[in-house]
Amino acid sequence: MLAAALLFSTGGAAIKAASLNGWQVAAFRSLVAAAAVLVLLPEARKGWSWRTLLVGCSYASTLILFVLSNKLTTAANAIFLQSTAPAYLLLIGPWLLREPVRRSDAALMAVVGTGAALFFLGGQAPLRTAPDPATGNVLALVSGVTWALTLAGLRWTGGSAGSGGQAMATVAAGNLIACLVCLPKALPATISVQDGLVIGYLGVFQIGLAYVFLTRGVRSVPALECSLLLLAEPALNPVWAALVHGEWPAALSAAGGVLILSASLLRSLRSGAG
Repeated sequence: MLAAALLFSTGGAAIKAASLNGWQVAAFRSLVAAAAVLVLLPEARKGWSWRTLLVGCSYASTLILFVLSNKLTTAANAIFLQSTAPAYLLLIGPWLLREPVRRSDAALMAVVGTGAALFFLGGQAPLRTAPDPATGNVLALVSGVTWALTLAGLRWTGGSAGSGGQAMATVAAGNLIACLVCLPKALPATISVQDGLVIGYLGVFQIGLAYVFLTRGVRSVPALECSLLLLAEPALNPVWAALVHGEWPAALSAAGGVLILSASLLRSLRSGAG
């Protein structure tokens, strides 16, 4: 589980290492990832249905928005704003999954909302690796919504984010859809050796191998420990960007990230206790 989180966490720094534009990175990363998932995970080749494709569209949106936001804003902002998904999931739950909203859920949503607001009040200055933070922040915030819809969709289809079968079929479908959507904007493209290595790493390791570790880990690790270990992804994502690119988030953005991760931590602990 920790190995999966570590691989997932390298996404922001690796995306920024490619000289290709966001649409090109999203298209080619997902093409390689789809192939890797289908080869490495036999369960991804089974259980396809119209529901797989429907949830796959939401996952594809998340993949595309994550890449585009990382090309425009800091890796910290991109991952922390995507991590607002649990708050949206609480809103989606009653509608899609018939799950009641508890009073403590409202408090969690308030904390996440406050954390997200800080990103837009922080005044992140443009950087070489984050040339348009305002637009990138909006895309990252929307990616939190699409990721929440993906998680809700997986529960609707009977899977989970780290389970095999339906979930892995959704991962493969989502990457194929993302590739097809982005290709018209990605071509023509000139791919250097460095860009090819980055795309290969993102598809094979950051997505493909990470999901192999994830599906194997959930078989023997309790759900609470899984959710806690996976919090290493948003925590480490900004660290790799800082080490590789010298990219640091604004102070208010960092504070917002702490609030969002703290809310996610409390929610995981509460779910485990319940």
